[in-house]
Amino acid sequence: MKIKNFEDILSWQKSQELALKIYKVFKDNRDYSFKDQIKRAVVSISNNIAEGFERNSNKELVRFLYIARGSCGEVRSMIYLARNLNYLSESEFKEIYQELIVISKLIFGFIRIL
Repeated sequence: MKIKNFEDILSWQKSQELALKIYKVFKDNRDYSFKDQIKRAVVSISNNIAEGFERNSNKELVRFLYIARGSCGEVRSMIYLARNLNYLSESEFKEIYQELIVISKLIFGFIRIL
């Protein structure tokens, strides 16, 4: 399948879904600096995929995909802290963790194809 738009990229789609979940899970959290940081990090995943794609260069796309993957790592690190601070239940942690692993693998697979 030829990718015509960044919206066709599976890792972009999954990271958008994850961003919505993060926004919902932390909606009522009163640790505003934590909430702001995790929201910015999760949005950075899909934004970097989109920005890299729009640059019309595989070299640039790969660079931005690595940045997106780094943001996956940042969110993954933050959910450990969220769990330890009781901002997340164990089941929420496991669900978000698995989604992050899937997104990270999808991004890496896309990098390898490019």
